Amino acid sequence: MIDLHCHMLPGIDDGARDLPTALKMAELAVADGITLTACTPHIYPGLFENTHTGIRQAVEAFRRELAAADIPLELTYGADIQVVPELVSGLQNKVLPTLHGSRYFLFEPPHHVSLPRLGDLIHNTLLSGYVPVITHPERLSYIESDYPRFLAAAEQGAWIQLTGGSLLGRFGRRVQQVAERFLRDGVTHLLASDGHNLSNRTPELAEARAAAAAIVGEDEARRLVQERPAAVIANLNPAAVAPVPAHQPGWQPAGSSASARRGWFSRLFS
Repeated sequence: MIDLHCHMLPGIDDGARDLPTALKMAELAVADGITLTACTPHIYPGLFENTHTGIRQAVEAFRRELAAADIPLELTYGADIQVVPELVSGLQNKVLPTLHGSRYFLFEPPHHVSLPRLGDLIHNTLLSGYVPVITHPERLSYIESDYPRFLAAAEQGAWIQLTGGSLLGRFGRRVQQVAERFLRDGVTHLLASDGHNLSNRTPELAEARAAAAAIVGEDEARRLVQERPAAVIANLNPAAVAPVPAHQPGWQPAGSSASARRGWFSRLFS
């Protein structure tokens, strides 16, 4: 599996507090079946003043520590980017990092304040050649009232990323129900750990992947944690990797095979 959203870098934000914690998180990820993790610390003006250069240097240092500890986890990086006035120019000037240097970047909406011009922001980034990956919208305090706006954002071309723990009820039943709704509506592109620690927000995905499979089937669950994240790393056109709603004609539940989807991965990378 590939985890495209994780706060594993030590001492850089509210994720791993130190190197021993970060190394244990990496061990957890490997044991869970994750082969590649994107280190995505917050860029949040006034709170986490991380920079592209600083994140890259932190990843390079952490790679050396992983090698010394013989932990076989590959790393790449991006950032969990809050709304900033210079968002588009920051991406264009490489001040704000995208995921693995691709057209995709993590975009974190405010947790408690609705964005009045979300559609305009999505439009401007897409027009500039970037694909915003909206992180954990299911956890926003206002998501019930704004849910149609996030569906519209996905229709515009934004990607939706759910937190694995949300599907497991780790943020409460309300968040779990919204996460399940995003899956059923066929607008979820990625499942990521958003791992922060070794207790309640671990960098693991296998259990959440199984929970997603119970809703959208094994094929789509695999795409959430393997094929679609690989498409981001390869910087592929987002039109080739649209999610599948659970209520789509021909959808089959977990444990079944869907012949219409056979060969999807080879077509994606052809």
